[in-house]
Amino acid sequence: MAGGLAGEVAIVTGAGINTGAVIARTLAQAGAAVVVNYRRAEEGARATVAEIAAAGGRAIAVAGDVTKPEDVARLVARAVEAFGSVSILINNANVRSYRALMDISHEEWRNTLATTLDASFFCIQACVPLMRRLGRGTIVNIGGSSAHSGRPRRSHVAAAKAGLAGMTGALASELAPDNITVNCVVPGRIDTGRGDTPAADRGAGHQGSPTGRSASPQEIANLVRFLCGGECRFITGAMLHANGAAYVTIA
Repeated sequence: MAGGLAGEVAIVTGAGINTGAVIARTLAQAGAAVVVNYRRAEEGARATVAEIAAAGGRAIAVAGDVTKPEDVARLVARAVEAFGSVSILINNANVRSYRALMDISHEEWRNTLATTLDASFFCIQACVPLMRRLGRGTIVNIGGSSAHSGRPRRSHVAAAKAGLAGMTGALASELAPDNITVNCVVPGRIDTGRGDTPAADRGAGHQGSPTGRSASPQEIANLVRFLCGGECRFITGAMLHANGAAYVTIA
């Protein structure tokens, strides 16, 4: 599994299933050793690790709730124990939820922000000292289109993803002297095969793509892989939108 990421060690949060699992496999195919983090999807995480190993790669599965600093510390410690350090962090853990404004409970609001925003912050804080020691690092946050285009029944998710975008920009500037890049991949709708989007959220306000399709998880993983390569060290602080022109940002 030789490739452009040989010698790199990546943590991918929320990587037991769906796009996170595809990202983990794609980084492994490029040569990185991968830590597959999961909270509940143990079966999927172990299957991903087995698939990577069968192809000649290196990976371990590590359970942990990344909204908890103690779990994050244990996750990073296991990565160091297994592979020596951490040079790539993919903050993929997220909550998929549709709720009208007045139906969002305080608990759901806090859980949404914690899973997307708090967890990313905790993981970055835990990994940056290792990256500084290496003299390089790559952080890729997985954002969301609702933060940039506006979606009904997604105000809690949009707030979390918008916060992630703001943190991306601030940390890209702060960590640039350390040769650590920080970028945000912003997918539009992804075809995960789950089919769990409520019918009410497939129409008005939930823009379809002029391409007539959703992104595949592999297309998002390919973009993450691109940002992790040595050829991309001058790209930092960027929002990379992958939405098939469902909306267009011009700045």
